[in-house]
Formats: sequence, C-alpha cells, structure tokens
Amino acid sequence: MTTIGRGAAAQHLEKVEAPGSMLTKTAAKALAVLRISTGFVFLWAFLDKTFGFGFATPSAKAWINGGSPTKGFLSGVDVGPTWLQDFFHNIAGTGWANWLFMLGLLGIGLAFVLGIGMRLAAGAAVLMMAMMWLAEFPLDKTTADGKPSGSTNPITDYHFIYAVTGVVLALTYAGHTWGLGRWWASLPFVQKNRWLI
Repeated sequence: MTTIGRGAAAQHLEKVEAPGSMLTKTAAKALAVLRISTGFVFLWAFLDKTFGFGFATPSAKAWINGGSPTKGFLSGVDVGPTWLQDFFHNIAGTGWANWLFMLGLLGIGLAFVLGIGMRLAAGAAVLMMAMMWLAEFPLDKTTADGKPSGSTNPITDYHFIYAVTGVVLALTYAGHTWGLGRWWASLPFVQKNRWLI
C-alpha cells in the first residue's frame, strides 16, 4: 500500500471510529428496527393489559373488564427492603398507579414506534424501568419468606437493558429513519421546546 493509500485509510478509520462523526445508513436502519421492536414491547404490554388477549393477561382480568394492570404485580412484591415492599403493596391497584402505568406504556410504545418525542419517551422508560427494577429488586437472592427470588443478575437485567436502549435511541435520533422523527423535529412547537424531540 502506498503512503497516500495508507493516509487515506487512516483518515477513513478516524472518521469511522471517532465518536459522533457519522452514522452509516445500515446502522441507522438497525437502530430503527431496535426502536420499533422496543416500542412494540411497551405497546403490546399496554394492549394485552387493556384488552386481555390471553398472553400475560387473561380476558377476565383485562383493564376494560375491571381488572387492575398494577394490582397483581405490585401486590406480589416480596423482595427488597420491607419499606419498599410496603410502598409497592400500598400503591398496588390504585387508580392513579393504574393510569400512570398504562399511560406510560402507551406513550412510550407509540413514541418509539412512531419515532417522535424520543427524549421524553426515553426519560419515561428510564423512570418506569427503574421502578420495575426496584419492585423486582434483583439484588436479593431470596424472597421475604426465604425462597429463591429467581434473580439471575443483580444489576443488568431486562429493565436496565430497556432503559439504556431508550436512551441510545433518543441520542442517536433513531426516529429519523423509518419514523416521523424528522417531521416531528421540524414542527415550530418542538423547535421551541427541544426536549420534545
């Protein structure tokens, strides 16, 4: 390889490896697939809990049939400090907890699938996943009654991965590929309130 060829190759590698310098079309498409897939995880949870399709929620326990989307999960919290268990037991099935949880699932899911409001959706996903992480408290190897908790990793579980994924999607403008992100970012209201991007 000539000196000129090596120099060009080195410059190319600098551009590829330098943080923030570029995002290939293939990488943008991969992020779009990740965005839509992650959004569908949240959106599906909302739909199943609302209508009881029989996957995680049977029809009889659907929200539209009087079921509570938070009661079963939060009332069964049996790991973590006692005060934390008591907190989750006390809010289990309350109207405000049900509405906040379901609006969170719907909002995060739609934002990610559509590619709009990615920063707000990422923040909401981090908050929701942090609360769910605390409810499952993977730091505990055993439950309150001494049984194995089922925790396989004390820190990096699916809650952590979904939260980090949301942040990465927002920071890489993943909504601009196969989504409405560019259009959304061009709206005057969003231009004035950049946190809505």
